[in-house]
Amino acid sequence: MWNDGVQTLPVAELRRLQAERLRAQVRRLYERVPFYTQRLDAAGVRPDDIETLDDIARLPFTSKGDMREVFPFGLLAVDRSEIVEAHMSSGTTGKPVVDAYTRGDLELWGDVMGRTLDMGGVGASDIVQVAYGYGLFTGGFGAHYGGQALGAMVLPVSSGNTHRQLDTLVDFGTTALCCTPSYALYIAEYAAKHGVDAAALPLRVGFFGAEPWSLEMRADIERRLGIKAFDIYGLTEIIGPGVGAECPGQDGLHIFEDHFYPEIVDPDSGRPLPDGERGELVLTTLTREGTPVLRYRTRDITYLMPEPCACGRTSRRIHRLMGRTDDMLIVRGVNVFPQQIEQVLLRVADVEPHYRIIVDRDGSMDTLTVEVEMSESLFSDDLGDVLALEREIERELHAETGIQARCVLVNPQTIERSEGKAKRVFDRRKVTTHV
Repeated sequence: MWNDGVQTLPVAELRRLQAERLRAQVRRLYERVPFYTQRLDAAGVRPDDIETLDDIARLPFTSKGDMREVFPFGLLAVDRSEIVEAHMSSGTTGKPVVDAYTRGDLELWGDVMGRTLDMGGVGASDIVQVAYGYGLFTGGFGAHYGGQALGAMVLPVSSGNTHRQLDTLVDFGTTALCCTPSYALYIAEYAAKHGVDAAALPLRVGFFGAEPWSLEMRADIERRLGIKAFDIYGLTEIIGPGVGAECPGQDGLHIFEDHFYPEIVDPDSGRPLPDGERGELVLTTLTREGTPVLRYRTRDITYLMPEPCACGRTSRRIHRLMGRTDDMLIVRGVNVFPQQIEQVLLRVADVEPHYRIIVDRDGSMDTLTVEVEMSESLFSDDLGDVLALEREIERELHAETGIQARCVLVNPQTIERSEGKAKRVFDRRKVTTHV
């Protein structure tokens, strides 16, 4: 087991370590980050007030909106000269969320992703093909650093270019694949289409995350690729992938609690809930240096599983994610907010503010379609004008969201009106939680 001394700490010792790190982190943020100085003062909390883990409930929450408001460096807890890498995630408006890393943070990232890959049996003799995107997205780099930490050979193929992905799998004898689950299925389908028996390749394990996926999809991936498929969890606001992962028992995802303290709270009141009760996951970074956060509201719905795990790890597990408290969509591993789409449509002439967002799955790939009513004047125009406007909107949607979407202009007065809250999003993907 990678770093087994920490992963198998007796629970009482783990709690003492967490409490010590929490106290130190709160003091550090109070002294170094004006955002948290103000938040803690407003809450009437001083660092000396935090003595036990139970005291974490006295600390204020941090939201994605908070992080966007202090873009780009308002959460830095170190001098900017100590930052060696930064990543970003999308938000509801033009301002993204920034995650900045010191050298120590990168070592931490490599460690937790090393644990993640180790859970699937990856070691120094393996060849890890990273088909998550590189760049500002955290997925590719997290898997990369984890593979390097284990001493494995890392192939930084990045996302897309499926023909090259398949060639690399065949030519290099890749043994571990890291990508979104939908892309894993697409690779399997592409291989079959081109006469390659993917299940006969040396590939034996995959690590999939960044989008919702069902147990049925897991079974399909395992059958088509002939591998063991593991669920992983992470988010840019905390560190990227590597917050938690499945062990071989695949009964929940272990949170790496020595670095990330999990809570479950009532989504409406913010009241802490006991282990086993379903609510919103809240995370505090105990050891991050560059951009630590206190009580970050993930908007992910799950529950904590405190029962001992047969694997010997003593960290608590979370159940596979069961939904979200906000309207964010995850499409092909990219965060997309309906507000982003609406902003694009409102900037375009000759369309009405009546639209539908349809997310579906074509085979193994997510699709995003935006239906929007055209104006009466455009309705009477040439068909070529309609098609040209659809292509224009598609380009604008791609620029705003980072993904390819299809636009369909529909006739005026054809989208259902509502006297209450308009239903604009229709997610037709089958994602089951098996609670």
